[in-house]
Amino acid sequence: MRRFGKPPVHGIPYTNRPGAYGIIRRGRDLLITHQSAPFNEFQLPGGGIDQGENATTALHREAFEETGWTITVERKLGAFMYYTYMPEYDLHARKVCHIFECRAIIQKSEPLEPGHTALWMPPETAATQIYNPGDRAFVRALCL
Repeated sequence: MRRFGKPPVHGIPYTNRPGAYGIIRRGRDLLITHQSAPFNEFQLPGGGIDQGENATTALHREAFEETGWTITVERKLGAFMYYTYMPEYDLHARKVCHIFECRAIIQKSEPLEPGHTALWMPPETAATQIYNPGDRAFVRALCL
């Protein structure tokens, strides 16, 4: 599996953290979430897969929590590995990020997660603004 970002640091124990993320389209634009804390970042909507969830169930839940939009998942595009520190959990994580192509259906609410804002961006902008290098690579491969 391809790894993006920095390699793991020797001696640090990493916790496996699978997640599901969506490249969510409406027309040509992509639905992006801006998260203001703990870091100021643009991200693909999505997040951790909880115990007992599958990847698409987690993606539906996370996309709605972070954007207020319901989505349809069209297909899995692939996955990548990413080592990071997650300060909100005080956790060094080995993230396995599953990336899906999705379509936006309807916005039912504002984002439910504090500090999140849902934004529509052209793919060219998203491919430069999204923080995670793996997410950026998937956006470029699919949309540019």
